[in-house]
Amino acid sequence: MSDLPNCPACNSQYTYEDGSSLVCPECAHEWTLGAAAENSEDAKVIKDANGNVLNDGDTVTVIKDLKVKGSSSVLKIGTKVKNIRLVDGDHDIDCKIDGFGAMKLKSEFVRKV
Repeated sequence: MSDLPNCPACNSQYTYEDGSSLVCPECAHEWTLGAAAENSEDAKVIKDANGNVLNDGDTVTVIKDLKVKGSSSVLKIGTKVKNIRLVDGDHDIDCKIDGFGAMKLKSEFVRKV
């Protein structure tokens, strides 16, 4: 049996090599071996508390009162945050909130609007 990967489109096990690319005979999907490995590793998906996928520029709402570190103020539930940016790290959302300024939030405490 060959050690070629299954088709990324339909998960067929009957893939074959055609020059430098791989081909699926069932769905006619073509890809290179390196491209399949890059897509699976680089695609870090950030989801909100409800499981919706977040993207740069989305608008989200805070679902829990959050204490602002280094301040006595609290970010209230229902606060709308516009134009978010996704970043790597523990706090995966960078944003500006009216009345608070630049902040970092965790995606588990927001939901997509």
